Amino acid sequence: MIPKRWEHFAHDADIGVRGIGTTKGEAFEQAALGLTAVITDPQAVEGREKVEITCEAPDDELLLVDWLNALVYEMATRKLLFGRFEVHLNDHCLQAQAWGEKIEAARHQPAVEVKGATLTCLHVGQEDGDTWVAQCVVDV
Repeated sequence: MIPKRWEHFAHDADIGVRGIGTTKGEAFEQAALGLTAVITDPQAVEGREKVEITCEAPDDELLLVDWLNALVYEMATRKLLFGRFEVHLNDHCLQAQAWGEKIEAARHQPAVEVKGATLTCLHVGQEDGDTWVAQCVVDV
């Protein structure tokens, strides 16, 4: 069994985020951690506040973009960073909780601001039978 994890991949002036897990939900959670890792070390983010997020889309790929963009919106409007996620998927509906805390510039040292998730390199699918991948490029 492959361990769940997130990765970044290069793409011109932007950056790709990829979540890998044994379930589609884990892959979405790991993609969200990859999103946070564009900004700061996710392990440096404490789970002081919980935010509920619900998304619905016509397919899994658009659902990933909606999920990541919902996180970008919550980070921007609430001035939060997230370091832990719990995602539940039912067809093309997502219900999730994200735990995080207010941005502290001195402690978190944010590297960039993520403007949004894009359709570039967008992919959600099962590979090798037991591994799910969820990825796209985010605009920074």
